Amino acid sequence: MSFNQPGDARFGVHSIDHFALEVPSLAKAQHFFEAFGLDVQGSGSGLALRAASSDQVWGRLFEGPAKRLAYLCLSCWPDEFESLAAQVQAQGGKVFEGGAYANGEGLWFTDPDGNLLQLKPGAKVTPSGLARRNPAAPRAGQRGVLGRGDTGRTRPRRLSHVMLFTSDINRSIAFYRDALGLRLSDRSRDAVAFMHARHGSDHHLVAFASSSAKGWHHSAWDVDGLDAVGKGGEQMRAAGYAEGWGTGRHVLGSNYFHYVRDPWGSFAEFSADIDFIPTGMPWPTGNFPPEDSLYLWGPELPPYFIQNSEL
Repeated sequence: MSFNQPGDARFGVHSIDHFALEVPSLAKAQHFFEAFGLDVQGSGSGLALRAASSDQVWGRLFEGPAKRLAYLCLSCWPDEFESLAAQVQAQGGKVFEGGAYANGEGLWFTDPDGNLLQLKPGAKVTPSGLARRNPAAPRAGQRGVLGRGDTGRTRPRRLSHVMLFTSDINRSIAFYRDALGLRLSDRSRDAVAFMHARHGSDHHLVAFASSSAKGWHHSAWDVDGLDAVGKGGEQMRAAGYAEGWGTGRHVLGSNYFHYVRDPWGSFAEFSADIDFIPTGMPWPTGNFPPEDSLYLWGPELPPYFIQNSEL
């Protein structure tokens, strides 16, 4: 089930299984992500993040001296695992043996920025088709909004994507393309780049932002339409998290967004109605000008949004 196109790597991942972060305070992390609408539970020496729709663990949190990406776990079809693992190593993925987090399951390796990644066989947990947009839109003869007290809290349905800072955006595009089989969706010069999986994928599964060093920028979580995005921002302000950016709409990916700044300077994003790229589709990759790299409409960008807090 490769669905290759000219220039593709032979094999490719289909999902982000989960991400793992180190943070200075698990108590603060639990407060932040519970306010965000996730189910946060203790798991071993850390915390596990689940969304409203399933028991899938989308994120793991561990205590460490500073916020950083501990590792990113990517999944592939079981019958392609051995070949994809060999492809990763042939394209320069450095095998990581032993040490923190590497539990012997699948292949553990580092990318050119030194990020630790896990590749393992598994079920596809990202969507394979486009969900119905704006399910909250009123039907004929129905009232569209019942009132603030009747709508409930915003609760994400699933992880959509992650964004990493990289010290060399072209090198990152090449590695994730040639080693892991992702495809470039769109980019804006050497500032940002967005990559999707070939097996039916949101516009981006992994995104990159240029910096002088690696770092964690944000995790994005799919919610039920524009109202849920805006309400999510209000929900977080009420919980004491007023810093961030939104509500607005992106050009690249088309999704509505509201980013909330976490206690360590990175972000969690409420996202809705992102572009979806069906299995096997040749997406018309674009290289967009800087004015289209961030948003179509929305509030002015706060300067800290594009700063790598890990520097």
